[in-house]
Amino acid sequence: MARQPVAGVAVWAHTGRGPHLSDEQRRVVLDEWRAALPGKVIVAGANGPTMARAAKRGGADALLAFPVRDNAVGYHDELSRELPVIAFYLYEAAGGVCYDDRALHGILSLPDVLGIKVATLDSIMTFQRIAVMREHPDKLLITGEDRFLGYSIMMGARAALIGMGAALTDIQAALLRTWTNGDTHAFLRLSTQLDAFSQVTFTAPMEGYIRRVLWALAADGVIPDEACDDPWGPRLPPAERDAVQRAVREARVR
Repeated sequence: MARQPVAGVAVWAHTGRGPHLSDEQRRVVLDEWRAALPGKVIVAGANGPTMARAAKRGGADALLAFPVRDNAVGYHDELSRELPVIAFYLYEAAGGVCYDDRALHGILSLPDVLGIKVATLDSIMTFQRIAVMREHPDKLLITGEDRFLGYSIMMGARAALIGMGAALTDIQAALLRTWTNGDTHAFLRLSTQLDAFSQVTFTAPMEGYIRRVLWALAADGVIPDEACDDPWGPRLPPAERDAVQRAVREARVR
């Protein structure tokens, strides 16, 4: 799997906003997704062996391991006994852990760790440090960097798992295609467009990005305006919605 492009759905994400479902409910949901998206990989978030076993019973194909501070290598090894694992380097303000090079090497050396998703949010230097771990060329580097998506692909990311991916998805897919096809001019143009969009969607307070992405979907005609409520997120001023709507319009006219 580590040598193949990731094309799937991530569920039960680290934010805790995923549905709290019984094993049977998980199975029904995943069966429905598999019918709608044949051949896709289902990745479930897990913060320990209990969640890993529940994900396995529910029919997940792999795990996205929420980071832990203590015994990180042993933790990933334990999860990988249930399902193949994607490690997760998450910025500390969101509950992540700053894994040092020794820990990263240990995690990526595990045979059933497929790769690592990196979401530093705004630390290009940290992303560079992880991306150049050349000792593990067989492991998949997945970008979670909404704020510098194009650059992270240039640095070696071969897949993306990003909150921004829910909106302007066709433009992001085109970005990946232009990189694969070697169309540098189009790649840089699309990267600039998406950077401008991410600057108004992924900004402080970061937990507000969910509402901002919903605003973007409404501005793009994907969902109705009344579907933009996020009862668990922070309150945001109307000016932020105006900025998101403007960014969507500008991305569509370029």
